[in-house]
Amino acid sequence: MGDAKEGEEERPRCVGCGRRVKTLYVQYSPGNIRLMKCDTCKAVADPYIECEFMIILIDLILHKTRAYRHLLFNKLRIYSSLDKGVLVLSILTHLVLDALYIQLKHPLTIISFSRGNKADGDSSINIFSAVLNCSKVLGDALLGNIVFMAMLFLEVQFILKLSFDIRRYREVLLAVIISSYFKLFLMAMMVWEFPSSVIFFVEISVLSSNTVALRVVTEFSKAHCFGVCFGAHAARYLTERWLLGSP
Repeated sequence: MGDAKEGEEERPRCVGCGRRVKTLYVQYSPGNIRLMKCDTCKAVADPYIECEFMIILIDLILHKTRAYRHLLFNKLRIYSSLDKGVLVLSILTHLVLDALYIQLKHPLTIISFSRGNKADGDSSINIFSAVLNCSKVLGDALLGNIVFMAMLFLEVQFILKLSFDIRRYREVLLAVIISSYFKLFLMAMMVWEFPSSVIFFVEISVLSSNTVALRVVTEFSKAHCFGVCFGAHAARYLTERWLLGSP
């Protein structure tokens, strides 16, 4: 009985209505497939299967729920056992990007190169200082993420009243982390100079993307999902402000 229920949960979903379907396509030969229709809405279950990655990315940036359903349910299969590795990798990447965000917003001397006739002792001190600064930034990012996840789970429990289920909470966490892909744009700020307002734009984009992803996986109203995501982000912001001593 349990295996049957688990198999039901791992089935792909229609990107239009969100209902589970038996299969997304039938392959007759390499490169020759036929997309299947959803029994509920009678539309093609997942037309993104035949789309290029850039088209999917553009729809994700435009916050289309169909694109999020394709990514979370049909591409990553967040209900399957494979999502455990994806979840760990996503958390580590999210942690590094948050550390990068802290470094951009509150610059510290991470790396210092010795030149000319610098003494070996000075070089050792510079390396030691860089290691300490890196550890501090990563530690601040880790604590901020712990507060973010704790607040997210509490709000999901009490505001959305989602029943406690490890699989469901793992699904929510993975959806929120994956939908924070806008933070990847912070890497460009390490190469090119951008105004500080870009960081604010990234923060707003992450918040709105998290709201769409949470709405997709929980099927609650947009207002409730926005409140949950806003509360979690606010808690992390206040934690970082307390740790760094400045907004």
